[in-house]
Amino acid sequence: MLCYLKYAAAGLAAATLVSGQTYTDCNPMKKTCPANPGTTESRHTFDFTQSSGLDKWTTTAGNVKTGSNGAELTVNKKGDAPTIKTDFYMFFGEVSVTMKAAPGTGIVSSIVLESDDLDEIDWEAVGGDTTQIESNYFGKGDTTTYDRAIWHPISSPQETFQTYKVVWTKESTTWSVDGKVLRTLAFNDAKSGTRYPQTPMNVRIGIWAGGDPSNAKGTIEWAGGETDYSKAPYTMYIKDVTIVNYNPSESYTWSDRTGSYESIKFTGPVNSTSSTNSTASTTSKTTSGTTSRSLIPATKTATPSSSGSISGSPSSGPSSVSSVSSSPSASPVFNAASNLGAGNLGFLSVLAAFSGFLFL
Repeated sequence: MLCYLKYAAAGLAAATLVSGQTYTDCNPMKKTCPANPGTTESRHTFDFTQSSGLDKWTTTAGNVKTGSNGAELTVNKKGDAPTIKTDFYMFFGEVSVTMKAAPGTGIVSSIVLESDDLDEIDWEAVGGDTTQIESNYFGKGDTTTYDRAIWHPISSPQETFQTYKVVWTKESTTWSVDGKVLRTLAFNDAKSGTRYPQTPMNVRIGIWAGGDPSNAKGTIEWAGGETDYSKAPYTMYIKDVTIVNYNPSESYTWSDRTGSYESIKFTGPVNSTSSTNSTASTTSKTTSGTTSRSLIPATKTATPSSSGSISGSPSSGPSSVSSVSSSPSASPVFNAASNLGAGNLGFLSVLAAFSGFLFL
């Protein structure tokens, strides 16, 4: 996806022209950070046609309401970028989102799985393109190349609800729409695994104007052109979300700064009565009364280990998988680190001044 930075406090995110969907408050590869809050239940289903569906989600920017079509995330004017994220992290698993993307040239509807060291898995729909949707990923925030995005043919994502799914294991990641697998990324295909997303992630859903006239030229081109706010509102709808966590735990702790899934340790009780599509990791009691688990190296198939292992694969995966290589996309994809260096410094200075004014 188009990565973009959170350079103001969370409370100011709605005032910026760039959504704060992709950011980290503390990168564990650079310093010691708090544990990631997990979830002891392996499966969560959120019905956004009900206000209670937003339980366990935080609105990090803008305003989000629910209605008969689900959660409504709307760009009404310049600077709007409503975003929600889960209050918990998952560690390998499945995310299914039933979405109707927003229309409008330059308007971007995003589904993002994001970790604290900027591992990332994305779906992106641009409002002016009614024929395709983008899948993408990043590892460790690496933006030295932009050859990971793939555009997939899809009919009218702005007019119909479709279910976008990611199945993320330590061996591979698949992207599918309405049950049809469109892309598979193997661990070793991501620079021998060094850039494979593999650390605990939360889920972020949001809308933003990639085509805002103040954005960098490359961003506007990627988003399909300049956004015309006079034709607003532009709304994306999220009817429901299902999250399956293959390794439910109370929390996840980074034991070192490698950014490897093997370094993640997790503690706390697991809800054994919750529904799951994957065998949970073996646990052992510590003297403090909580459970402590560590991970073993990846194998071709994920099976429980008596010594305690990560569950990285579903018990029943897709019947068939079409593998698509991560070849360069015909459309440019830009990450914030590059965008800012390419021509947004003046824009950021204005935003910084504006953010300072709001803090007064």
